[in-house]
Amino acid sequence: MNYLIQTHGLTKKYRSKIAVDHIDLNIKEGEIYGLIGKNGAGKTTVMRMLSGLSNPTEGSYSLFGKEGHELHSEMRNVGVLIEAPGIFPKLSAYDNLKMKCLAMGCDSKAYIEGLLELVGLADTGKKRVGAFSLGMRQRLGIALALAGDPALIILDEPINGLDPQGIADIRNTLSVLRSEKHITIMISSHILEELEKLADTYGIINEGKLIDEFTTEDLHNKSGNYTMIATDDNEKAAGLISEMGIEGITQNGRYLRLPQKLDKDINVVKYLVQKDIFVREVREEFFSLEDYYLSVTKEGGNNNG
Repeated sequence: MNYLIQTHGLTKKYRSKIAVDHIDLNIKEGEIYGLIGKNGAGKTTVMRMLSGLSNPTEGSYSLFGKEGHELHSEMRNVGVLIEAPGIFPKLSAYDNLKMKCLAMGCDSKAYIEGLLELVGLADTGKKRVGAFSLGMRQRLGIALALAGDPALIILDEPINGLDPQGIADIRNTLSVLRSEKHITIMISSHILEELEKLADTYGIINEGKLIDEFTTEDLHNKSGNYTMIATDDNEKAAGLISEMGIEGITQNGRYLRLPQKLDKDINVVKYLVQKDIFVREVREEFFSLEDYYLSVTKEGGNNNG
């Protein structure tokens, strides 16, 4: 397996507090890797160490197959957007990007315009960045991270606080970077429904520990799927389905949620109809990323359907 990032017992301590506790991450070249965890779990600390902004207390990591003293030369291949992008609000997007490109030695007009086009800011002209929406500022932050053509970009909560259109814009931009530019992306987000649309592999970090690492396919294989049934009397329907020996039925909005795929779901529908229950809808769904996250961190049950 060709890994672009690997960590080996990576640890960060602040006095008596362990922020990151001996984690082993494995991120493949060309994928989008989603790092998941609640506030304070250690996500940003991990990203800061991998970006060279903070040194590990213990353990090590490799980038592009290099580690130790060789890492310094590889940091030009890493673009970073952690917390708010560092921008000059009185300058335009072009001028902000030009300043970064001057430092990276790639300040041609065509190159800068190409980056702005890539992130959907080509038509902003001389508009000051201070007047940009949050989504536009985040896209500029991604453009700044892309200056110098890095092979890896690390993005901490890039869709946090955005409206639905802003989230969709960022998601589309990142998809293009992966599919057309073949850039490896490490991203953290609290919006698991959006992350599930984007990432190839996930790592769940909880209280500084990496408690699971899995692909989208692994998620489906681990969690299986379930059946959603909507009726005109869910309470009565739940009791009737229980009589058939099906356990673990929960109410989810206007649906009953049965915790597995039913090979005999037609028989369930037939039985309900025979008992004068009107069945409005039956559908099969996979467990969501949020479902699985909540189950392994023991923060709650399934609540997304």
